[in-house]
Amino acid sequence: MKTRAALATALAAALVVGALAGTAQAAPNALLEPPGRQIWFGVSDTGNMADFGSFSASVHKHPAVIESFRSWGAEFPGSIVRWQTARARPMLHITTADPNDGHELISLQEIAEGRGDGYLVRLNRLFASKHMRAYIRPLGEPNRCLNVYAAYDCGGKLKSASDAPRWYKLAFRRIYVIVHGGGSRHAINVRLHEAGLRGLTVPVGGLARAPIVLVWSPLPAGSPTFPRNRPRYFYPGNRWVDWVGTDLYAAYPEWSALTHLYRRYAGKPFAITEWGVESGDDPSFVQRLFAWAEAHPRCRMLVYYQDFGTSSSYRIQNYSQSLSVLTTELRSPLFPSYAPAAPHLPPPPPGGIAPNG
Repeated sequence: MKTRAALATALAAALVVGALAGTAQAAPNALLEPPGRQIWFGVSDTGNMADFGSFSASVHKHPAVIESFRSWGAEFPGSIVRWQTARARPMLHITTADPNDGHELISLQEIAEGRGDGYLVRLNRLFASKHMRAYIRPLGEPNRCLNVYAAYDCGGKLKSASDAPRWYKLAFRRIYVIVHGGGSRHAINVRLHEAGLRGLTVPVGGLARAPIVLVWSPLPAGSPTFPRNRPRYFYPGNRWVDWVGTDLYAAYPEWSALTHLYRRYAGKPFAITEWGVESGDDPSFVQRLFAWAEAHPRCRMLVYYQDFGTSSSYRIQNYSQSLSVLTTELRSPLFPSYAPAAPHLPPPPPGGIAPNG
């Protein structure tokens, strides 16, 4: 029979082990990668939870990631509620295009110079205060001529000096430092200065560390495809990129450029931040994409772009053979249905309707 002292010692040891185990379990992966060789599968957020449910049912898989597209400066309470309702880890894409008329809300030079710091501080505080693990994808496809912040027009001419590749890289660095946070005002300013940027332009004492990662995601070959529009001219630098990503569609299957992008930035987790079948049933494309992902071990995420409405050309439910291949691929244990630590938010009220945003 154990003595009281021995029991107390055993209990104390058990409590220590339990505490350490709990800490290890709760400690977030700094780069938010899936465990082992697994791959997060995700889908775009259309603004309607019914679309998320319909997509999940069609592919017989709950997506672990949901990607929302929002404009610079906008609040997005509806997106947050959908993330929580979907029980999916969020990816937030940020554009500088006005959602109403498409004009540029802020230039890349203005972001780099600190004129958008108030918004970046709000983003940091949102994700830090909610302890919300998320993928932040600012200014995706910078080498796509149709984007308002693209450096070059579709004829290959520089659109605006304030959106030149140099300013893109500096703007991305600023977003990286401020949204990550993690330190006093002085510490944040030191990081900004190291990135070649001025200090914070808003009165904050410090910023908590947000449990997020930043994803840099150019097109693999550029649009238009000419040398100055290749991804490397838009790379912010290893210190200011957590994940590398890109978009790949069946209508533009840039396989060689995709593999080159993957190899060029070795050491970074890789994501297909958008992919889709949009101009007809193409099961071979779906099959090849999944084979590519499985053959490239740093590929840790595939996000399907479903767009809006049942008549959307991107709606994979409209392509029976592609849907069948996707459903079959997703049966693999490589694709878990849930990411740990979904948004830590209270559930929406019963019968409540998520607001827009």
